[in-house]
Amino acid sequence: MNIAVIPARGGSKRIPRKNIKDFGGRPMIAWSIEAARQSECFDRILVSTDDSEIAEVAQRHGADVPFMRPAALSDDHTGTIPVIAHAIEWLQEHGEMPEAVCCLYATAPFVTPGALQQGYRALNEHIDADYAFSVTSFPFPIQRALRMTSNGRVEMFQPEHFNTRSQDLEEAWHDAGQFYWGRTDAWQAGRALFGQRSIPIPMPRHRVQDIDAPEDWERAEWLFRALHQVDSNS
Repeated sequence: MNIAVIPARGGSKRIPRKNIKDFGGRPMIAWSIEAARQSECFDRILVSTDDSEIAEVAQRHGADVPFMRPAALSDDHTGTIPVIAHAIEWLQEHGEMPEAVCCLYATAPFVTPGALQQGYRALNEHIDADYAFSVTSFPFPIQRALRMTSNGRVEMFQPEHFNTRSQDLEEAWHDAGQFYWGRTDAWQAGRALFGQRSIPIPMPRHRVQDIDAPEDWERAEWLFRALHQVDSNS
């Protein structure tokens, strides 16, 4: 049994109500639900929320909301792993024993059914892995990153790489913030998402956008419109 769990609490501050704010003509969360449905990877698609309006929107777009997330797991400091572990515990208490659980973020409008399928295949093919999750590459060498100093100047984090050619620097990757396939026992044990027992699923940079601040939202809308324009013309 495979379950998708979409965490979607109601207390977003920088972008109020961002999980159900209109994005591309739908509530934001609807894009994640639709991708999960189209992937055909899941026996159930659950939304874990503390908010009745989010629950209603999620149900209207085809997800289940069989419980309301407790307040202790709904503040700004609650991590992803405890939220997924709570959902698994609820399922087990109600007679369901998922083998794999995919945490799918509510603010991932660029996630595709194919990417979810790829993550599931990777987890199945690597029996020693706990997780498989989306990553993308940094667009600029992180070895040349700068910091702004207290006196308004700059300095390099790694000045030894000032003269190193870009092609000679190791490529760096970061979490794409879309999905995290994981084995049930890994979620319940609280094992780290980023480590030797995780499989990276590379995503192209044009399909990744973190949405935490208003400027992120605006950029995501531009990117979304561009992608859909390309799709409609192809």
